[in-house]
Amino acid sequence: MRRKVVTRWLAGGATVVAGAVVALALQVPNASAATNLSLGAGADGSSKASGTSYGNVKDGIASTYWSPSGSTGTVSVKWGSTTTVSSAVIVQASGGGSINGWQLKNHDTGSTLASGSSAPSTINFSSTSLRKLSFVITSASGTPRIAEFETYASGGSTPTTSPTSGPTSGPTSSPTSNPGTPTGAWPSSAGSVSISGTVNVSGTFDGGMKTYCCIGDGGQGESQDPMFKIANGGTLQNVILGSPAGDGVHCEGTCTLRNVWWNDIGEDAATFKQTNGGTSYVIGGGARNGSDKTFQHNGNGTVSISGFYLKGSGKLYRACGNCSTSHTRHVRIDNVLVDDIDMLAGINSNWNDTATITRVVVIGSATICGKYRGVAKGSEPSYLGEGWNDANCKVNRSDVTFR
Repeated sequence: MRRKVVTRWLAGGATVVAGAVVALALQVPNASAATNLSLGAGADGSSKASGTSYGNVKDGIASTYWSPSGSTGTVSVKWGSTTTVSSAVIVQASGGGSINGWQLKNHDTGSTLASGSSAPSTINFSSTSLRKLSFVITSASGTPRIAEFETYASGGSTPTTSPTSGPTSGPTSSPTSNPGTPTGAWPSSAGSVSISGTVNVSGTFDGGMKTYCCIGDGGQGESQDPMFKIANGGTLQNVILGSPAGDGVHCEGTCTLRNVWWNDIGEDAATFKQTNGGTSYVIGGGARNGSDKTFQHNGNGTVSISGFYLKGSGKLYRACGNCSTSHTRHVRIDNVLVDDIDMLAGINSNWNDTATITRVVVIGSATICGKYRGVAKGSEPSYLGEGWNDANCKVNRSDVTFR
């Protein structure tokens, strides 16, 4: 049974949120997150598999979903009056078939607003006034699962260029402009938001540079809950995580973390669980006060880190060396400043992992690209040594400045 979420405002701009899970519908004063028009709208469709509901695609809860009765079908979001929409976000739940063909239709006129031949995430189209918007699945490898069908009036569901599918043999560049050169300066907080459970995010969540706090014990326990859980294709931006921050941020699929700051890393700052072969992005931001890993990569595909500042931690990035599934993983690190760390990137050379590293400034000393031998779950990976300018460690000594 879902626990009720209770929110009350406190003097001084602080917020207390009680409950096990807080969905994206959480309202933050002065935040600039776009409004998901699907929340509070109606929903219907062509068919639904047993145990699923049309309403699950507009409830703001990523753990519920709609499935058609077969590999194709339609689900629609509808409003009681004409509504202007210019973008949609399709969030898929894990365990379903892969979408190979789709159309986004203005149900009022039957016109196709957008279409594609692979699983979509953010869909942008010409601003359209309508009463009903339909997502039509024309081809899939099995029965797909749609967790959320979000709609926005003005493209608020960024990033529009972060791919949900990407390279399996090498990294790509950041989807946005250069976040700037990190200086080591820490941002000021715009206020405090108190939470007692995980905040679930789909689409874009903009924290308005407020400090969110706190869950967990600040230690290295593996069973702690994350403060934020990001659905596939989602974005978390302009957020400061207070201390303790539990297990930080979990990206359930590909995600973007833009200008996110961790006052205390705790277990891990962020864990990337994507299994779609795509790219997740860390753009700007910073973290401090860690003892082990900052960014943990458990899934496959690529993690791209740019414009980031890290002070006091074990590793900036670690490709999991003993997860239950042995993936090939890639990391792209560019334009970062690290101070008092042990290792920039740890990868598993026997699984053909790669680390492409450019424009790094290290205060103190650190291993830049450490190679490990990945092993089965239950064993510990062995350290093989540091690599420079080889098949796994794509970094030249001229790309790293030590101070």
